[in-house]
Amino acid sequence: MAEDGAATEMPVKRPRECQGTEDNGVNAEKMAEDGKEPDCISSIIPGWFSEIREAHSLKVEKILFEGKSDYQNVMVFQSSTYGKVLVLDGVIQVTERDECAYQEMITHLPLCSIPNPKKVLIIGGGDGGVLREVSRHSSVEQIDICEIDGMVVEVSKQFFPELAVGYEDPRVTLHVGDGVAFLKAVPEGTYDAIIVDSSDPIGPAQELFEKPFFESVAKALRPGGVVCTQAESIWLHMHIIEDIVSVCRQIFKGSVNYAWTTVPTYPSGVIGFMLCSTEGPAVDFKHPVNPIDENADQCKAKGPIKFYNAEIHSAAFCLPSFAKKVIDLKTG
Repeated sequence: MAEDGAATEMPVKRPRECQGTEDNGVNAEKMAEDGKEPDCISSIIPGWFSEIREAHSLKVEKILFEGKSDYQNVMVFQSSTYGKVLVLDGVIQVTERDECAYQEMITHLPLCSIPNPKKVLIIGGGDGGVLREVSRHSSVEQIDICEIDGMVVEVSKQFFPELAVGYEDPRVTLHVGDGVAFLKAVPEGTYDAIIVDSSDPIGPAQELFEKPFFESVAKALRPGGVVCTQAESIWLHMHIIEDIVSVCRQIFKGSVNYAWTTVPTYPSGVIGFMLCSTEGPAVDFKHPVNPIDENADQCKAKGPIKFYNAEIHSAAFCLPSFAKKVIDLKTG
């Protein structure tokens, strides 16, 4: 861990020369036959961080923080093109440049689809970005957030104050703990909206993609209440999305929809959201009924809305044919 969160220079390693590719790749082919990889496959580019899933690399100017919590490895670095970057267990969670596309959409897609939401629960979202967006809604009276990793909260307050500004709202109550356990203890019908800002379905976030969790979500929502949960990429995870849609269709007797947005630093450049409502007053997610209250004081404290608007809200539910076919089959 960098001492007291202090910045450390990115260590520079000499890159490996790409050996085994001479003679028109003959040596490389032989290595492949022997079950070995050419050295160039694992070469390290000095001063760059690469997420080993999709080849999107960010140039690192300086490592600002490194630490290991009880749940995951936490890192913050300054990139040359996307500002500060939060990484959990080697996976990019937030960059200053494109966080608006995720935070605004996962928040306003559900909250703008119902009139006058008053009680909102956020599961995950320790960086505070969803809190910032929820707090733009003047009708909201109570915002609970349950984040399992206290280190994520503290690191975000230190290095991402533009996101963590949400914690300053007096309507917010932070619960550091397991979101699954928290939901089980929530009285039935407590919330108008629940937003699940989770990482991928591995490690501490695994349970947030399983049927018992969605059952707890449905129980905690009022009739006609809504949930929005991070639901992976249509380019990479259709098998996961298909499972999520099937589970939600069994549990939520109101509306079940899938929406998506673009986030350049996420694998494939897109991320999706599962939006569901409980039985009760009808919810038409595709046509927002609750405009965001954008008075001058809110914009001054939280900055302007950069990505979300009513048109992009409706457009988010327009799916490419290959995804629409699968999702419509499961929701029909």
